[in-house]
Amino acid sequence: MNNTSFTERVHEVVKSIPKGSVMTYKGVAKAAGNPNAYRAVGTILAKNYDSTIPCHRVINSDGSLGSYNRGKAKKRTLLIEEGAIRG
Repeated sequence: MNNTSFTERVHEVVKSIPKGSVMTYKGVAKAAGNPNAYRAVGTILAKNYDSTIPCHRVINSDGSLGSYNRGKAKKRTLLIEEGAIRG
């Protein structure tokens, strides 16, 4: 692993999620180098207001949407618009 922080790695992983796709918090944690840090991923994304990091594309392992710092309704709307989920 290089010298980037876990937060930076999480942001890079989330930036790589293509439009119309989703990834779980656990999947992001694993891809960022710490598979057990899925709760930390949620905390990191809750603090993200950078529009280039599409944190709305990260969902719970059970397929539920999870939280979103701009509101769950907005998260659902964005995912429907992108074709990641059905309305």
